[in-house]
Order: sequence, then structure tokens, then C-alpha cells
Amino acid sequence: MAAEKLLGIEVPERAQFIRLILCEMARISSHLIFMASYPLELGAATPLFFALRERERVLDLLEGVTGGRFHPNFNRIGGVKPAYGSGSSTRKVIQDLPVGFLAETRDAMDKVLEAVDELEELVADNEIIRARTKGIGILPPEVAASYGVSGPNLRASGVKFDLRKIEDYLPYHLFDFEIPVGESGDCWDRWHVRLLEIRQSVRIVQQAIDGIPSGPLQAKVPKVIKVPLGETYVRAENPKGEMGYYLVSNGNQGPYRLKIRSASFSNISILPWILEGVLVPDIIAIMGSLDFVLGDVDR
Repeated sequence: MAAEKLLGIEVPERAQFIRLILCEMARISSHLIFMASYPLELGAATPLFFALRERERVLDLLEGVTGGRFHPNFNRIGGVKPAYGSGSSTRKVIQDLPVGFLAETRDAMDKVLEAVDELEELVADNEIIRARTKGIGILPPEVAASYGVSGPNLRASGVKFDLRKIEDYLPYHLFDFEIPVGESGDCWDRWHVRLLEIRQSVRIVQQAIDGIPSGPLQAKVPKVIKVPLGETYVRAENPKGEMGYYLVSNGNQGPYRLKIRSASFSNISILPWILEGVLVPDIIAIMGSLDFVLGDVDR
């Protein structure tokens, strides 16, 4: 997106819809693994099986489109991933969605919603989990903002901030969806907001499937891409929070400078504040509720 912005490339509408659908499915996959792991960390094993069953369903669909499950790497400058046909090695064709993908995805989204209902019943009615999370690890909104916390962790503190409603990086403005927020900013709210976000992501995917347009999947781009001299910052609402890229180009084929704003790195910056004076068993509940990934921190 940063390169496209400096190049002045307008991504075709169908490619934008495909990007959006895959992004929301990745968000569902990420939140489902949280729904599997977090109750397990608190002593409840059963939700894991419900969450992982539906996550596999989503990952199978992602693999069918992109060839990858965990890091699809499907976007390209100007659209989505190009591939070479089985004929001449010089004849480039663009990968579209597999036959049956839209119908299978619609069915998968219905099943995800059923699983979310089951997960809510299993976890929300569990007295032990409620005791371990309610009123534990309270993060006030002003403190969260001052530490750069973003994503579900920030929204759980009652801050209605979602880049999908603010930044014009994908056609989210075409879809009707809500931004779930918490009330207390505790571990319970951080779990519950992610559960509600799965429902909203399913809602977005269903609308995108129903309204996906026809048309090209790739804008016209030069064979050798040299990003014009300049700098830009783009950001997106990733499952963990705000992911930003600051790109500086000196006109060559590669970036002169590149700085990645990692969601997890900023989110765990709150640990010295939120863990001060808590009971040792609560450390597990609090850190687990922040849903960070160390590979993301390392960026």
C-alpha cells in the first residue's frame, strides 16, 4: 500500500474486495486461535476444540486461494498475486478466486457464527473464568492511549477507535458493521471484544461476497518497479492492532528506509504498568488477554 500510494496506483475494485475478504478471514483466524488458547491458559480445555475446528475451516479456504495458510503473502503492488500459465512462460495470467470459493466461504461463515455462540456459552457461563478475568488487569483508556495500545486491547477499554472506519485503505466504507467496545477494560472485556469482533468480521465477509464486482485483478504496473522519490506512512487495522509502515524511497527499486510499527510491540509496552502489584496467578490472565505474538514484537 505504501508503494502504491507513492506510485499513484489505483488498485482495481475486485482486487480490493479480494484483499478485504482475505484480511477479514485472517482476522477471524487470529481471533479464533485466541478463543482457543486463552481459556486454556485459565484452565478450560473444551473451547479449544470448538475454536480450532472452525479455524481449520477458514485456513483451508485461505490456502485454496493463496497456497499458504499462515502467511498467505498474496497481495502485490497493483492488485493480487500474478502467476504464470501452463503454456508459454512469458504469458502472464492473474490468479482469481477458485471455483466455489464464495459459496464455500459463505457456508464457513455460517459455521463460524454457530461456533462463536457455542464458545460464548462455554466461556461466558464459566464461573471460574469469570472470577479469573472480571476486574482483573483493568486498563483505563487514557493509560492505554498514552502507551500506544491499539486494536482490541484499546477498544476493550472503551475507546471506539478502528482504522477500518478511519483510513481509506480498503473499501470498508461500503459495508455495514459495528465496532465492539468494552466497559471496564479488564481481562474479561478483552476476551469479549474479540468474540464480538469475529461476528462483525463474518458480517463484513458476507456482505463482500454478496457484492464482489467483476473486473481486472491487477492495475497496470511497470515490469521494473521504481517507487518515486518521497516518503509515506500507511497503517491498517490488523487483528492485534495498528500495523504501520513508514516508507522512504530514493527512486530506486528498493526502499531507502523502512520502519514497521508493530502492533504487539506497542501493546506489550503496557506490561510494566498493568502488572505492577498484581497477584502472580493474575499475570497469566493479564498477559494472555493482551494477545501478543513475539514474532510481531521482533519486527
